[in-house]
Amino acid sequence: MKSKHLIVVSVDALVFEDLEYAKTLPMFGKILREGSMVERVKTIYPSLTHPVHASLLTGCPAGVTGIVSNTHFTPGNLESPWYNRLEEIRCETIFHAAKRAGLSTASCRWPVTANGGDCIDYLVPEVLPADMAGHEDNPIQAYINTGTSECLLDIVTEALKRYGHGNDHPAYDEFQIYCAAEIFRRFRPNLLFTHPGYVDHMRHNTGLFNERVNASIKETDRWISMLWNAAAETGLENDTDIIILSDHGQLGISRTVCPNVFLRDAGYIQADEQDHLVSWDAYALSCGLSAQVYLSHPEDSALYNSVRDSLEKMAAKKDWGTERVFTREEVKELYGLDGGFSFVLESDGVTSYSDEWAGPALRELDTSDYRFGHATHGHMPEKGPQPTMFAMGPSVRKGVIVPQGHILDHAATFAKILGIDFPQAQGKAAEFV
Repeated sequence: MKSKHLIVVSVDALVFEDLEYAKTLPMFGKILREGSMVERVKTIYPSLTHPVHASLLTGCPAGVTGIVSNTHFTPGNLESPWYNRLEEIRCETIFHAAKRAGLSTASCRWPVTANGGDCIDYLVPEVLPADMAGHEDNPIQAYINTGTSECLLDIVTEALKRYGHGNDHPAYDEFQIYCAAEIFRRFRPNLLFTHPGYVDHMRHNTGLFNERVNASIKETDRWISMLWNAAAETGLENDTDIIILSDHGQLGISRTVCPNVFLRDAGYIQADEQDHLVSWDAYALSCGLSAQVYLSHPEDSALYNSVRDSLEKMAAKKDWGTERVFTREEVKELYGLDGGFSFVLESDGVTSYSDEWAGPALRELDTSDYRFGHATHGHMPEKGPQPTMFAMGPSVRKGVIVPQGHILDHAATFAKILGIDFPQAQGKAAEFV
């Protein structure tokens, strides 16, 4: 029996509308012609990279994975640490299921996989700026600290020489694709995940649709060709399926507001004369186009009702850019989102949220932070341009077009292609597999 191989490429922020251009490119065009697709895929809430990528690995929404935002809730810290370690995911992943079935696994800069070597044989994790801090003169140490597989250190060392250790695009993407292709050539894993983010980066910096975004799609096509060439060079092209998917779309924004300034003015946040946070009764964590509002004592019904009334009054004032105030129970029922917060603010679609509690409530756009550029995400999944998914290979029937799917279907699709059991996945496998 021939071994099966699956390459999964998550092209961050790729949407269905991009395919009109993408189909003119060599590799995207090949997969779209020879494979099948789900045109539009509904993602999870919040539509943020790390929560979605945890859901892609598990087939479960954020309330089950525990990855409810990109960053942890750390009030008073405007540089909150990111969720990025595999152990932070509260349920099993496709890597665990594949290993249990005796398959080999690989991941190259896929979010929330750091220190995941117990179930990922060939791991190059996403190394964040906080991980690299203090190791700029010896960046390989940051990779070792975050769990890079020892057998890959020579590949990573070469990539560092070629592309540097920063998180700037497209060098960041060149680094990971070089590593991913080398991993496939050398070790031939049954399952390989990787995550180029150049398209997402260009949308944040320049807006939803323009020539610079198209240029990033063209570069991504070249990177996918590099991965496919690695399969061909190892003689495994006819035994390898490739899936191209995306995590979320984006919405164009025109401003940023600070709900914590509102909460401070309403008496729920206290700060000293230097604006250092002293105490808080209610505090909002920015998720880009949504925000999660935590209470110091969520069991206090008087506080709960007071904050809810205040947030509803804020939402009624259009200056605050808030379309809706959800309760925790409402987002759990609607989207499977659950956590320690009590409320979720949903933006009006043109306003992003900041964590700031000091200074003006309204801010200009700032491309130094993904939440505050010309476009961003974190919004309700039914809004705006939708992510897409298409696939090609021996397990994929040709020419099937599915109009609508759900991102929780993807993990079940991976499992079906690999021929493994993964019953926790809440979705169903794509019908063309």
